[in-house]
Amino acid sequence: MLAIFRNSAVFVSLLGTILAGCGEPQFSEDEKAVIASLSLAKLPPLPADPTNRVADSPAAAALGATLFFDHRLSGKDEVACATCHKIDRQFQDDLPRAVAAGHNNRRTMPLAGVAWNPWFFWDGRRDSLWAQAITPLEDPVEHAGNRTAYARFMFQNFRDRYENIFGPFPSLDGLPRHASPLGTEAEKVAWASMSPEQQDAVNSVFANIGKMIAAFERSLTPPETRFDRFAKVLAAGKEPAAADDLSGDERAGLKLFIGKGQCIRCHNGPRFTDGHFHNTGVPPIAGLPADLGRETGVAKVAADPFNCLGKFRDGPDTACGELRFMVKQGPELRRAYKTPSLRGVADRPPYMHAGQFATLEEVIDHDARAPDSGDGHSELNPLILSDREKKELVAFLKTLSE
Repeated sequence: MLAIFRNSAVFVSLLGTILAGCGEPQFSEDEKAVIASLSLAKLPPLPADPTNRVADSPAAAALGATLFFDHRLSGKDEVACATCHKIDRQFQDDLPRAVAAGHNNRRTMPLAGVAWNPWFFWDGRRDSLWAQAITPLEDPVEHAGNRTAYARFMFQNFRDRYENIFGPFPSLDGLPRHASPLGTEAEKVAWASMSPEQQDAVNSVFANIGKMIAAFERSLTPPETRFDRFAKVLAAGKEPAAADDLSGDERAGLKLFIGKGQCIRCHNGPRFTDGHFHNTGVPPIAGLPADLGRETGVAKVAADPFNCLGKFRDGPDTACGELRFMVKQGPELRRAYKTPSLRGVADRPPYMHAGQFATLEEVIDHDARAPDSGDGHSELNPLILSDREKKELVAFLKTLSE
């Protein structure tokens, strides 16, 4: 047979096919389309936030950046947003659970691409980036401050810049130095002593702090990776050059990711997350309080005075579709947590909402075993993966960090 075809184009074509089958994994047209959908090139434009009228204001973003790194925005001048969201660590802290004024029960999430999220925190207990930004400020284990003190801080240190963005600063005359509806018992009593007009004045300043920090955080976008360069060339119908190509293991891991591994069911789109909540049977941490995830998150976001339907939202309530139509109850909410983005994932162990797994290998082992959830119902199905396939998946995931 070889003698018949040795000098013919048919033989050359057949030989190429054989060699390709023995080399790096190839992708079908359908697979190429899926791979293209994961590329950073497919990330849609920065979404508008009609609930925050200064979302795209350079002046607001500049002051928001200042506040993000200012340790004085805390009860004892010791904690900044950057304490846990470290600029050189993908705006997270590498800890199993965050440590600020105290010890948190959950992992710090990275911030790159956060403006594309419909919900915030692991349980989605806030529905806007600005409402998320102010939540840690009064949390006793995070910034541990109170909102009247924050209003005074803004007046004393940034009044001119604040007024250039929002207009005249509301009067703080006669206000308690420390007061909050969420603080200590003394702070709660002080807050209750304030008139509704005084409370609204402080709340408006507090909300605006969040709106400025959110304007800064909207600028944090994921960097291009080796995977993106590979996907871009593949989408153009070209063969990647050596600098843009993936290795055989990385290609095989990508095939598993979008195929047999079923990872793409939740980790889809250019940010490798569907932005929704899933119970994947991740075990709780012994000694920590019960954490029911999205089940409690929906109650908290509905009750939040700074949510989209509250009086401190800018713009019309037509922007509140997510909040109006969110699923409020059902067994699928119990111990369901938001799907994290996988961009940069290899560089930020440990993993899961409370750092339950130390390595990517442990995550893949868990997902393949698909153990029953100790509370609620896990969405995972058992999957048989060889040691080689697990290695290939890890190899691919590393291309999202390089």
